Order: sequence, then structure tokens, then C-alpha cells
Amino acid sequence: MSNRTTTLIPHLTCRNASDAIEFYQKALGAELLSVFKSPDGRVMNAALEIDGVTFFLMDEMREHGTDSPQSLQGSPVLLYLRVPDCDALYARAVAAGCAVKTPLQDMFWGDRYSLVEDPYGHKWEIATTIRKVSEQELQEIVASMKTCSQTETAAV
Repeated sequence: MSNRTTTLIPHLTCRNASDAIEFYQKALGAELLSVFKSPDGRVMNAALEIDGVTFFLMDEMREHGTDSPQSLQGSPVLLYLRVPDCDALYARAVAAGCAVKTPLQDMFWGDRYSLVEDPYGHKWEIATTIRKVSEQELQEIVASMKTCSQTETAAV
């Protein structure tokens, strides 16, 4: 029997990671745990924590194949951050400069949810579970959505 623990830690690449660290502290309440810089002053690795959840951050170093979402013209990755009070964190993130992609709202899967994009091109889903939805109920909701969509298309 193994005593190992598996952990998945997002490692974000940002243009101007030093500014990004300050932004995440302001916008998401992140706590800086550590930062390691290269001789030229770029952030090679910073560890931050939001309510006990760790993520890493580094400066874009294109010469080493670490491009930021800004260089890639976007990122397909979404960071789902489930917190006790999504309303407060959403307001804080938007006030700090996050762009709203999906406004905060109650979703059919049982979460109060929003999607914001930070100034560094990373997308954060901010959510709080407000009710448990069974798998059967979820399937019924999705099926009714498909039926409504087909009916609306047929009417056009």
C-alpha cells in the first residue's frame, strides 16, 4: 500500500508575473507562499494559495517554450474555483479588473456560477454549490434543453 498523495497543481504562465502575483492577491485573495526569480529578475516559480488551494505562476519565457495566453491569443484552459461565497469573490475579481465572460447566476447543475478572464488571459470559473442535483435530474434537464432547442429550430 502506497502512502503517496497525488496532487494536481495548475502552473500559470503570465506576461509580467510579478504584476500578476499582485493582481491575484487583490482579485482572488491569493496568499504568496514563495517566489523564485532568475538572475535577470523573471519569476521562475511562485507558489500562491487561495483558501488552501495551491497554484504556481511563472513569467512567460518564450525561448523555453512557455508562452502566455496573450502570446497564444487565448487559452483553452478554465480554472474552476469553488468557494464558500462566490458572490463576494466575483465582485472582488471584477472590481480588480477581471472581464466578465458569463455573469454570476444560478446554474442548472446546482452551482451559482460565473466565468471571468483576468488581464493575463487566464479564465476563472468562480462557483458555489447551492444545491445537489442528482445524475438523473441532470440528464432530464439536459434532455429537455435539447428538446427545447430542437423545437425552437423547427419553428424557424
